[in-house]
This record gives sequence, structure tokens and C-alpha cells, in this order.
Amino acid sequence: MLALVFQHHWAESFLGFQSNGTIVSWLPLFLFVVLFGLSMDYHVFILSRVREAVDGGEPTETAVRRTIAVTAGVVTSAAIVMVAVFSIFGTLTQVSMKQLGVGLAFAVLLDATIVRGVLLPTTMTLLGEANWWLPRWLQWLPQLAAERPSTSRPARVDGGRSEAKNRPPAASNTPFNVGAEA
Repeated sequence: MLALVFQHHWAESFLGFQSNGTIVSWLPLFLFVVLFGLSMDYHVFILSRVREAVDGGEPTETAVRRTIAVTAGVVTSAAIVMVAVFSIFGTLTQVSMKQLGVGLAFAVLLDATIVRGVLLPTTMTLLGEANWWLPRWLQWLPQLAAERPSTSRPARVDGGRSEAKNRPPAASNTPFNVGAEA
């Protein structure tokens, strides 16, 4: 996308710049580092939810479908905010900042739609239980599982509010509470 916009003069009039036919030398590496971090953050967010569901007894296909449905709002909202912020960089006068904004906005948009919405669920559904396969040479790693809620103590129906209602208010020495008793 950067090559099309900034080397082949696409969107010059729309973004308001005169292309010199190059991309800033530090930009591809910088984009890779930032986008890799953002992508891994959302991968961990989604995959940890899928793994929790699988550890809870759901089949992988059901866990993937349910998790994508549950996390879609969070991931989409974050992507919309990031695309909006990065797109603002495209309005700046400095061409390197325009390139940064266009590159980040396009990559986040691509990641949130194609990768998160199509490639991730499709690949995980096709792989099934193979998603959780660990090579023999990595068997020494600790096996981590999500914590399960304790069922030894029943939950209170009133949420513990009856005790708080009968308890006197705690004394405070803050200046905002002085004279509150009067």
C-alpha cells in the first residue's frame, strides 16, 4: 500500500502531497515492530479466550466461534480507534508522517478485518485439536491452564450486602469527611 500511494503517486491529491517516489528508509522496520506488537497483543487476547474455553471442555470449533463472537466488539472498537488516530497522521504536512499514518492505518484495518475475521478463525477451525499440539522437544515447558472458580463455597444471593448494611461507616480523617456526621 505504501508503494502504491507514495511511490506510484496514488492519492497524491487526496492526501495533499507531492511524491518524490520513495519511502522513508526507517519506516518499513518501524512499521513491522509496531504492527507486530499490536498484532500479538490481540492474538494473545483472542487465543487465551479460546484456550480457556477448550480447557473448560468445549470443542475447538465451538470455542473459536464463541470467542470470536464475544471478542469481536472489543477488537473492532480498538481497531476503529487506531485506524482513526493513524489516519489523522495522513493529514500532516511532513511526508514521513503521512507514510507512517497510511501504513499503520491500512495494516490495522487489514489485520482487524482479514486476519482476525477470516484467517484466524478459519485456520483454527481447520486445525482443530492440532492448535494445541506441542512438539516433544518442548514438553519440558510447564502446562498452564486457566483458573477455575471454586465450587466449595456457595455464592451469596444478596452479594454480601446485608453485612455491609448493618455495619457502621468507617471513620475517615480526610478533610472531605469532616463534619459529615453533623
